[in-house]
Amino acid sequence: MHSLSPSDLNILLVEPSAMQRKLITQQLQQESVVAIDQVTGRQQALERIRAVRPDLVISALHYADGSAVELLQQIRSDAELEQLPFMLVSSETRREQLESFKQSGVVAILPKPFTRAHLGKAINATLDLLSHEELELELYDAESVRVLVVDDSRMARKVIIKVLNNLGIHRIREAVDGADALQQLEQNTFDLVITDYNMPQVNGLELTEQIRQSDNFNHLPIMMVSSEANDAHLCHVSQAGVDAITDKPFEPELVKQLLARLLDDDS
Repeated sequence: MHSLSPSDLNILLVEPSAMQRKLITQQLQQESVVAIDQVTGRQQALERIRAVRPDLVISALHYADGSAVELLQQIRSDAELEQLPFMLVSSETRREQLESFKQSGVVAILPKPFTRAHLGKAINATLDLLSHEELELELYDAESVRVLVVDDSRMARKVIIKVLNNLGIHRIREAVDGADALQQLEQNTFDLVITDYNMPQVNGLELTEQIRQSDNFNHLPIMMVSSEANDAHLCHVSQAGVDAITDKPFEPELVKQLLARLLDDDS
């Protein structure tokens, strides 16, 4: 999908441990990444980002002067930096501790230790976010596709929209939750709905059920982007009529494949 290569990337690595910095740098070099800047904490990272903007920030969870949560919040609150790709490397597995990163649109959350396959997929996801390649469809012109993106996280919506824009899809409307989405569905025509699972008022499951029960738009393909790891919940979502489910954070290449399948399915 991408025309860039790993050797084109400029990466900022934020890691307080010298041993971990050395290990991650070696693994990045094995993926053909050559431009790697290193800092040990939050303040150094912010100073370096403002001096030379990287293509990707790879960060540990904790530093002596703060945490990746605080660093990511500061990045996302800066209009010039808010879409900077961010990758977390952490041994943390508790869902509630990782949820804020997923909702902030990180490109990947890598376990510590991670494999070369984990890193390769995350690097490719970053390249896809930075690249442009129009989606080739048999039944649609990508520029004519009308998409409703539903997510209560503004940053998560921005990431999804960036992926869609890179694929040549620009006719996009946003909804902040399922209730807002239902209002927009009544007022506008769409070819696809992309929705989060966890939302206030009307969640993704309830939105799907109401779409499928509608006489006006029950035909719409629905893609769910979810950080929900509960198999029972995902089973309910599938049974409700979702056409495709992808994880949060998602891989743009997978989203491209799912979109092509959904939009070209004329059955």
